[in-house]
Amino acid sequence: MFPPAYHDQIIIAEHGSWNRSRPIGYRITLVRLKNNRPVSYEVFAKGWLTDRGVTGRPVDVEILRDGSMLVSDDYAGRIYRITYDRQSR
Repeated sequence: MFPPAYHDQIIIAEHGSWNRSRPIGYRITLVRLKNNRPVSYEVFAKGWLTDRGVTGRPVDVEILRDGSMLVSDDYAGRIYRITYDRQSR
């Protein structure tokens, strides 16, 4: 479902910190690979950490047969489905 630029890359669920004065994580990160080595990290999905606090904590990512992505959240007790819309690009 996602364009070739996303194929054969690494997607990480960053659960988020709990014991830091400045929280980090609480997002989905894309690790770009070249020759099977990481060359960059970029935020793929965010919004679980806001100025008002934590709204969710991503735990895991699974890719479905249709190419969409499921993200589990153990803080909000939800599962999000992320899809790619070719027409919105």
